[in-house]
Amino acid sequence: MDFLQQQGIQVKVIPGLLALTAGYGDKAREIFEESVTPISQALKSSPEPAKISSLLECLAIITFVGGNDTEETEKSMQIMWQVVHPKLSSNVVATKPSATVITAVVSAWSFLLTTMTGLKLNPKHWQESISYLSSLLDKDDQSVRIAAGEALALIFEIGSVEKFSGEVKGSIDVSTPEGCKNREGFSHVQGLKGKIINKVRDLSAEAGGKGSAKKDLNSQRNLFRDILDFFEDGYSPENTVKIGGESLNTSSWYQMIQLNFLKRFLGGGFIKHMQENEFLQDVFGFTPKKKHLLDDEYRISSTDKRMYKSPNSVVSKARTQLLNKQRMLSEGRNAGHYAANAGDEDF
Repeated sequence: MDFLQQQGIQVKVIPGLLALTAGYGDKAREIFEESVTPISQALKSSPEPAKISSLLECLAIITFVGGNDTEETEKSMQIMWQVVHPKLSSNVVATKPSATVITAVVSAWSFLLTTMTGLKLNPKHWQESISYLSSLLDKDDQSVRIAAGEALALIFEIGSVEKFSGEVKGSIDVSTPEGCKNREGFSHVQGLKGKIINKVRDLSAEAGGKGSAKKDLNSQRNLFRDILDFFEDGYSPENTVKIGGESLNTSSWYQMIQLNFLKRFLGGGFIKHMQENEFLQDVFGFTPKKKHLLDDEYRISSTDKRMYKSPNSVVSKARTQLLNKQRMLSEGRNAGHYAANAGDEDF
């Protein structure tokens, strides 16, 4: 497609914006099917960090809107992962990805991970991905640390680490070779969790790096304090964005990651999209003010809002599950089990 030969910002805007504007349906599906392969090829050939970042954002958006099933989401996540972990032939030398590229990969990968529930875990692949993300917490670049911290918080939130650990723990039988491997895997994951929490605790107190402005340091400290609170006590951060006199509230990591990613992608057009785009309104369970005035059914009492925000309430958990499955349900499909495992060497 010609747009892939143009500037990175155009690559981002044309198919991604078209997909978001189209919302559910055949048009977004067509954009997805026509774009995945050329985007994948462009990611392998483009040396420019800015263009790679735009391609990754575009791939994330068209998959989020136009992807129909688990396998398609997994494929896009694998394509992203291979940008930082490429499959190399014997005569190819690996090039070290820049901080900009690493941040873009982790952010786009996390954005698609927010759509997954009922994960089928491959212990080997999850240990590798969690190990990689935890190693990024030691990087000098602030944006890399933030993206990695949010990704790890999301993995904890959707239960991936706990589910994997529980499955392994329940299946340990040291009298068999497989049981020994399971015990080793369980110990490895528990060790990783402890290291991640310790590193997050350090960053929550001294987050920063060389050349970071005081404002940036404070911002990062606040983020890692939120992550630490979640790891230790289960409290997710709550945020509010004002849109045309109404509040868009988020009370989970997956919602916050979705919101921040879409805000970055749409830039100054975010508010207008949230006021007029029914697809995005469905994603966040948001009703703009004009709809409130037209239909009292959209009104939510302050008591209900508090129930929705409560991290332990049945309503909150049910709403979280519903929003995660919104795309599938709107197409009249039953929500399937989602997997976060990829190929033999990636993810």
